[in-house]
Amino acid sequence: MPLPVSLKAIVEEMDMQFDESQAYINKVTGELVTVGEEEMRAAEDGEDLSDFPEWQQGAIKKAASVLASDDYLQLPDKFDIHEYEIMQRFCWSVKNDNVREELKRAISGKGAFRYFKDTIHQHNIADNWYRYRNTALEEIAAGFLEAHGIPFTREDDA
Repeated sequence: MPLPVSLKAIVEEMDMQFDESQAYINKVTGELVTVGEEEMRAAEDGEDLSDFPEWQQGAIKKAASVLASDDYLQLPDKFDIHEYEIMQRFCWSVKNDNVREELKRAISGKGAFRYFKDTIHQHNIADNWYRYRNTALEEIAAGFLEAHGIPFTREDDA
């Protein structure tokens, strides 16, 4: 059984994903790996590593090891996280009626994410939002790890 992984590290890895990358955890060792789409495609296609710069060759090798092993699990991504839903729940958690209603208006329609961020900064509640969001990500990460039987700690130095 691996040593417990840091929940904070899992949340950070989930939070750093982009549309062009995906994060994985090795369920045996607890190692976290982020692989870009280009490197994953190159590994899947078995492309010649010499066609790539040296820095990218290591990433392609890591992608190949992820593909070749059942030990790697994909971490929750943006489709599992549902950031908009987290924003909605945050809006409902705001005690001030006027601010809550303004936030609810900000997240409806086009540009919701930008208007939401503008509104939380306008009302000086950005720190509240980031704490709320981080707690939501921790819950998602903890649920994922528990579902896969991966031990974790809430301490920073797992």
